Amino acid sequence: MFDLPSLTPMPRYPTIPLVPAGRAAASESRRTALRLMAASAALAAGGCKGPPQTEILPYVAMPEQLVPGQPLFYASTFVRRGLAHGVLVESNMGRPTKVEGNPLHPATLGASDVFMQASILQMWDPDRSQTVWGSGAVSTWRAFETMLVPLRARWQQDGGAGLRILTGPASSPLLAAQLLALFARYPNARWHSYDPLQDERDAQAARLAFGRPADVLLQCERATAVVSFDADIIGGDWPGAIANARQLVQGRNSTATGFTRRLFSVEATPGLFGAMADNRLALAPADIDYLVARVAARFALTPAPAARTDPRLAGWEARLAAVLAQNQGRSLVVGGGSLSAPSRALVHLLNARLGNAGRTVIYIDPVRLLPGGAPGSIGALAADMQAGAVGTLVMIGANPVYNAPADIGFAALLKRVPLAIHLGLYRDETARRSHWHLPRSHDYERWSDARAFDGTASIVQPLIAPLYDSRSEHQLVALLADDPERNDYARLRRFWSARVGAFDFNGFWQRALGRGIIDGSAASPLVLPTAATLAPRPAPPPVRTGLLPLFVPDMRMDDGEFANNGWLQELPHPLTKLTWDNAALLAPATARRLGLEPGDVVRLALGQEAGQGNAVEAPVWILPGHADDCITLPLGFGRSAAGRVGDGVGFDAYRLRTAAAATGQATLAVTKTGRRHQFAPIQGNDRMEGRELVRVVGVDAFRRDPRVATAAPSARTPEQNLYPQYDYSHYRWGMAIDLNSCIGCGACTIACQAENNIPVVGKEQVRRERAMHWIRVDRYYQGPRERPRTLFQPVPCMHCEYAPCEEVCPVGATVHDSEGLNVQVYNRCVGTRFCSNNCPYKVRRFNFLQFSDQHTETYKAMRNPDVTVRQRGVMEKCNYCLQRITRGRLDAERLGRRIADGEVITACQAACPTGAIVFGDLNDPASRVNRAKASPLDYALLAELNTRPRTSYAARVLNPDPELP
Repeated sequence: MFDLPSLTPMPRYPTIPLVPAGRAAASESRRTALRLMAASAALAAGGCKGPPQTEILPYVAMPEQLVPGQPLFYASTFVRRGLAHGVLVESNMGRPTKVEGNPLHPATLGASDVFMQASILQMWDPDRSQTVWGSGAVSTWRAFETMLVPLRARWQQDGGAGLRILTGPASSPLLAAQLLALFARYPNARWHSYDPLQDERDAQAARLAFGRPADVLLQCERATAVVSFDADIIGGDWPGAIANARQLVQGRNSTATGFTRRLFSVEATPGLFGAMADNRLALAPADIDYLVARVAARFALTPAPAARTDPRLAGWEARLAAVLAQNQGRSLVVGGGSLSAPSRALVHLLNARLGNAGRTVIYIDPVRLLPGGAPGSIGALAADMQAGAVGTLVMIGANPVYNAPADIGFAALLKRVPLAIHLGLYRDETARRSHWHLPRSHDYERWSDARAFDGTASIVQPLIAPLYDSRSEHQLVALLADDPERNDYARLRRFWSARVGAFDFNGFWQRALGRGIIDGSAASPLVLPTAATLAPRPAPPPVRTGLLPLFVPDMRMDDGEFANNGWLQELPHPLTKLTWDNAALLAPATARRLGLEPGDVVRLALGQEAGQGNAVEAPVWILPGHADDCITLPLGFGRSAAGRVGDGVGFDAYRLRTAAAATGQATLAVTKTGRRHQFAPIQGNDRMEGRELVRVVGVDAFRRDPRVATAAPSARTPEQNLYPQYDYSHYRWGMAIDLNSCIGCGACTIACQAENNIPVVGKEQVRRERAMHWIRVDRYYQGPRERPRTLFQPVPCMHCEYAPCEEVCPVGATVHDSEGLNVQVYNRCVGTRFCSNNCPYKVRRFNFLQFSDQHTETYKAMRNPDVTVRQRGVMEKCNYCLQRITRGRLDAERLGRRIADGEVITACQAACPTGAIVFGDLNDPASRVNRAKASPLDYALLAELNTRPRTSYAARVLNPDPELP
């Protein structure tokens, strides 16, 4: 979709034509007078502020001249939890409006996730911090710099004694160099890093197995058998999740014939990998640890724990050991989630013993910054704060008041610090308890750098000047160190010039910006010594009353950073389908035992052995496939200072997350309160009721008869119809969605929302079934609720050839165009909603109220100018991104040719991590969409209704192990 040619600098500001002096104003027309006023206003504004001192450069595709209305794409980097995600950002006349994945970047491979798509809304968020706050009042950067002058003089004398720097997760080489220089200047200062979602058990496991920390890179495409012990390697929290998902579906889509890769998942909380797996087992964490030890013992890696009588565990133990032995060097074992550190170490040893190390799994040096070579824990910082050893605490990109371990009591400790300084995107919980809060620039407003999960470095390039009076972390560290260089662009160029030493640095710089990556910067694989065996883990403590809490990052809120993002709040959770909420998740059997129903509000209190009686109230949601005797508490909600959108949404699970509870050493007492909570789920039924909406076939049956999934009478389109046949002689657009590749992540939904200016409606309107998403991802269960199979199905408008909606519209607002698209003419619609009533797929959306915000200026600048912003009383729906089709047609006509296959890519197709969505011209015999529809798995949804949809699906092929139930 995007080409990346060599680059040239971006042109500066256009010249404003001035009216010649001496012309009589009275003789000028009204149009000329207005032009004069506009020119004067522009000159006045330029005189006050002036152009930036540095160029923002370059365009990814440099035009010969700036054409109004023609979007341009910049290669940049979105940084989440310290890791780089390569992006191409669409800019409309200097306004960033849409994000796509950079096809050259290893973390995105041209795709994206929900956080990348929602980063545009985060940048334009009017609730972002806009000014400096000092001592609880609005202040200025100049006042802050003045305050620093005597501090720096004192630090120079005492070596920075009492100075502490707390950063969130970061991988910026430039920031690392700045911090090292800062601590060389102030040797008595200390650097701490804290990531609430980074599991310390990973580092402990690496030390047990290798004697040193290491990051794990998965090479899923090389594995014929993948075994996951509570590790959701395609979930949003796992580093490299997009790349893992893309690799896992290779050989498992509708164009494959073998379906040879087999996936096994053992997990406590249902995740995306578990939904994709061929075989899945729900177990409590202690049972997963037991299973890992038993499998490892079969390879002489640890003494075997005493055998249990559970036939499920015995069957899985024997079969997993056999599968791994049969696929040595071609298998992959991963561990995470609730797994203990010794069990994770056994996973590393299993990969080494099986010959997987260096093939399906690679180890590299840690990508994210480790202060002084080892993580400075937040516990060590808390101890210094308690002892009064911290005089100045500078917090950069961290919110420990909200997400630090509950038993630390960070908010209370912060009162003991004489000077607390906070730099962040929002004036959040920590900022409000600090003496100084400094607004931080967004990734699309600043120059920086960052590393991807595999170590590849890329440049963070700004798309726009800072919207507010914000600064970067590099500028703050420069202030602390009294560095005279305050220009991040010059600092970044100087840093990489010294690091790279390229003969032609300007050429290197242009390539790095244009390609979005720094070539050759990926981390080198490590050859690590491994422990021969591990000592057996001590026996678990006696069984205690209560449920084991499992803390997981919410798939939409992450660690809470995105709580004020309306797109993500209204995005349905992939598995629960809840919006605007989190919930305490329970297995059906556990809920029955406790007498709980969905919506019951319970009081959750930690046991006395876990801490100080921490308790929260939370509503219950029953999740099929959840492990018994556990309760999952999603993090990222319950914010009190997130912004107008995110405040007070959900409950705060961090209040229960003590150090002991986070590692499975605590239990929760559950007490019913007698109150009820109103959820806003986006999907009311999780069963297909015999309609075969998602068609499923076993791999053996598929090999015997490739058309077995589409042979049923309900899958066949009736031959007779009452409609006249229309000949689409030019283009005939269609879409194919492969259910073998869809992982249910929801990236398509957010991408469509960003591309098409789809409004957020709020929780109350969602409860009234008025959500406006143009593409939804339905989730269905197959089998018993205790151990179901999870199936996903994206549903956009079908663009039916014989569309039921068109026949009932009294004003012709929904019609077919000459290329077969079922289009919606907004200015004809009178809001009868007949079309929605007559649509069997329920994909049409009606603006019951004025959902689009017409008043907030930043939202106006955020919207795609090629798409109409709809008003109240208008029906809307998916149009296959008609604006992109039109843009492609105009470009092709300008060159005197047809649109080439793959030249028009819909927003949902571009975002999909696994390439499950294919779009193209059905009149092109060689198009990808025609190849997809030629698959024997291809079928039409509700084909028996004879609507002849242009969107079709590939049936899901399952490859379960025949020796497992």
